[in-house]
Amino acid sequence: MSPAADTLRRTALFNRHADAGAKLVPFAGWEMPVQYEGVRSEHLAVRRGAGVFDVSHMGEIETTGPGAEVFLQHLLSNDATKLAEGGAQYSVLCREDGGVIDDLFTYRLRPGEDGGPRFLTVTNASNHETDYAWFSDHADGFDVTVTDAADKWAMLAVQGPEARGIVARHTRGALPERMRTAKIGVAGSQVLACGTGYTGEDGVELLMPPSAAPAIWDALIDDGVVPAGLAARDTLRTEVCFHLYGNDLTLDHNPLEAGLGWAVKLDTGFIGADALRTSDTGRKLVPFAFTGPGIPRQGNGIFTDAGEGVVTSGTMSPSLGYGIGMGYVPEESVEPGTKIEVDVRGRARAAEVRAKPLYSKS
Repeated sequence: MSPAADTLRRTALFNRHADAGAKLVPFAGWEMPVQYEGVRSEHLAVRRGAGVFDVSHMGEIETTGPGAEVFLQHLLSNDATKLAEGGAQYSVLCREDGGVIDDLFTYRLRPGEDGGPRFLTVTNASNHETDYAWFSDHADGFDVTVTDAADKWAMLAVQGPEARGIVARHTRGALPERMRTAKIGVAGSQVLACGTGYTGEDGVELLMPPSAAPAIWDALIDDGVVPAGLAARDTLRTEVCFHLYGNDLTLDHNPLEAGLGWAVKLDTGFIGADALRTSDTGRKLVPFAFTGPGIPRQGNGIFTDAGEGVVTSGTMSPSLGYGIGMGYVPEESVEPGTKIEVDVRGRARAAEVRAKPLYSKS
């Protein structure tokens, strides 16, 4: 093992991944499984049956206290007052200029022993320290306590058309519906089950103490759920046009040009709202598909009749069998059916703008 690998963090399931023959790679400071049997087989297992991802590298921030809701309304782009107990909400965290610091899921939990509101926000692994610092730095003046809770949680994403049925066989208590949460028993441990995911398939995400993760993982694997790595997670989310921070969302792009206006409530006055009211960059994020050979990759140039753009995410779609991706283009070139070209290693590849999602069961 290289000296650099000694500094990588490992999830509670590291030994399970190693024993399963996973290819382990550095990712956001963690040693994570990128694939097991192969990206395509893991991807299709999720589309056709059920797969489980170890996403314990994700970070968590707890926000509590009488002013918790007001505080989150100040930070997050969505309307925190609409987040009822047991609910889940997607939002972005912006700088004052509207640039995106991270995209997040926030869950409103049952009140604490003091009866006050409690929220749990899940951050991207690569941004967790930055996000926590942003929360902490802006807490002054609010009656709120912000806690880095990343070490308290492991997280599994169980996804696919058969996922909920399999998880239910190991559950005490009903699984939550989409965008809802519930505290339930799974394989002998109490977990926070969330009706969320990153694949475009039905399923749940399970948050639990790290010590409980191996038993839950084993129960799911023994019941036929396929272990899936980060590479399949990326191809799955690209097919359904879910954003990846660092690719489709960055400090240089705002949520409106990224197509996230549905999660941006300007009238709440969150940090960055004033800048977004007057934002007009002249570019938009679009999904596209190749109409011939080739595989797009992040950073490839895009050429349209209205000007140039850039690929932010690209892959060969295991479900569709051709190259797909997302990228920023001039706003005159966003209509589905618009012909574009993508520069792949100096060779122009024919493509066209498509509607979201790029893959759908229907």
